[in-house]
Amino acid sequence: MHPIRSIVIASSALLFGAAATASDWTLVHAGHLLDQPGQPARGASTLVIHDGRVQSVHDGFVGADTLADVPDDASVIDQRQRYVLPGLIDAHVHLTSDLGGQEALIAEFTRNVADHAYEAALNARKTLAAGFTTVRNLGDGDYVTLALRNAIAAGKAEGPRILDAGSGISATAGHADPGLGLNEDLRELAMRGATMCDGVESCRRAVREQVAHGVDWIKITTTGGVNSRIGAGLGVQLFDDEVQALIDTATMYGKKVAVHAHGNDGILIALRHGAASVEHGTLMDRDSIALFKKSGAYYVPTLSTINGYKERLAANPEAYTGEVLRKIRWRIDITGKSLRAAHAAGVKIAFGTDAGVSKHGRNADEFELMVLHGMSPAEAIQAATVNGADLLGLSNEIGRLAPGYAADLIAVDGDPLADVTTLKQVRFVMKGGDVFVP
Repeated sequence: MHPIRSIVIASSALLFGAAATASDWTLVHAGHLLDQPGQPARGASTLVIHDGRVQSVHDGFVGADTLADVPDDASVIDQRQRYVLPGLIDAHVHLTSDLGGQEALIAEFTRNVADHAYEAALNARKTLAAGFTTVRNLGDGDYVTLALRNAIAAGKAEGPRILDAGSGISATAGHADPGLGLNEDLRELAMRGATMCDGVESCRRAVREQVAHGVDWIKITTTGGVNSRIGAGLGVQLFDDEVQALIDTATMYGKKVAVHAHGNDGILIALRHGAASVEHGTLMDRDSIALFKKSGAYYVPTLSTINGYKERLAANPEAYTGEVLRKIRWRIDITGKSLRAAHAAGVKIAFGTDAGVSKHGRNADEFELMVLHGMSPAEAIQAATVNGADLLGLSNEIGRLAPGYAADLIAVDGDPLADVTTLKQVRFVMKGGDVFVP
């Protein structure tokens, strides 16, 4: 269904604009309301929304005529048969693509910046329609997502609130080196827009380049990756002084750092120097779990990657080849083991899918995998709301439905605390007081 900007009925402005009009006020009647994830849900409730923010929360289905300062003709949105909860947060997406394997390699040389921009806009709308009102985009090579972030914030485009990391920073021959495995002519083309970091001064410069572009976060890769097109393994690929230079420089500019790391050595080096989050974390051990807890960093499991791998291989057994295929089979077999250990130990966990490897618009598939590997539905929802907001530094803005918070909310037909898969079928989406899925 095509998103709709708003169903709030506009009325004429009063003389001098001294009083609020009906278009400024909305009441949402919820059959059940999980306004504070991590705490018990409420029964029948009413949310009062004004100017894109929650003004108050009331028990029962309250009418405007019983509320002071709310116009009698305020709009009413009926979700009395549904379960309402805060808009969801995906802390790891890549909006510019939905491709993988050989298809993604071909696209590197057949698509241009305009193609990526349209793709990012489409994927942003899919993501919002799926109930994810905020995302952290962790890397693209042409900065189109930064432009999309700004367009959405200005009301020029539809999509979730975006916090963007610009171009991910990698060592030469590291995971985010787009020229891996290519001949010299193609490598030169692929490297345009990439951000490489070799040595302390180079790493400092790489961070400063991203800050100059206006990024919200810094993304670095300390280990090899599953999709890296060389057999360099999944161990550490940056030296200690390089990681320190990257994170210290980001901290100097007030930016948090998200770290791609599969191997335990890459996880440890990231946590020792102050990473805010570790993405994937596939091979963590007791030492890294202890350091997660000591540092307070978040773990973002990105389990959904295996869905993308499985589906592409089912459609085309040659979608991945060679070393990449071997790593994919390993990743499928080992997925969830680190989450079980980290969750049992009390590591802070935030929801993130790596959408782009998996499919945009199906971000909620991650919930099912999180529960399969040890989390309760309530904990998985908390990871995608309260915890995600904390990681992103937006705990006073999003992640719950309370007075002063953004009016980001979704509704589903069933009880997600009993069956988390109900979040795969979001029936209603509001972001900042505007309705996108009625």
